[in-house]
Amino acid sequence: MERTRDDYTISTDPDRLDLDLIHGYLSHSYWAEGIPRELVARSIKNALAFGIYHGAEQVGFARVITDRATFGYLADVFVLESHRGRGLSRWLMEVIMDHPELQGLRRWMLATRDAHGLYAKFGFQAVAGSGNLMQILRVGLYG
Repeated sequence: MERTRDDYTISTDPDRLDLDLIHGYLSHSYWAEGIPRELVARSIKNALAFGIYHGAEQVGFARVITDRATFGYLADVFVLESHRGRGLSRWLMEVIMDHPELQGLRRWMLATRDAHGLYAKFGFQAVAGSGNLMQILRVGLYG
């Protein structure tokens, strides 16, 4: 899957992912500080990964851990600081939520310390008493 807007592309092609860039960012993030490169590689291999590219250069990332039927956990979302302020996070979320393999999921979850406003625009709500957990729960979806 690939979508293009202006000079940017979002792709789920695993061969385009820049593991060094992703590891470099995540290993300095508040949620995965110090994570080993091998663990990042394994986490990507076992998820549906989305890269944001400006030309050939990767500038953002997200992955969804999912069974592609009932559940999705959104993780490791980032846009490099030099490319922020262009609506890329919102566009990335639109592409993720529209992905054909992620339609009809009963529950979506994520954890965030500082992006509640972004995720709320896509239907995520805070999980009571959890602080940073958010979810979309579609009760009665199956009947």
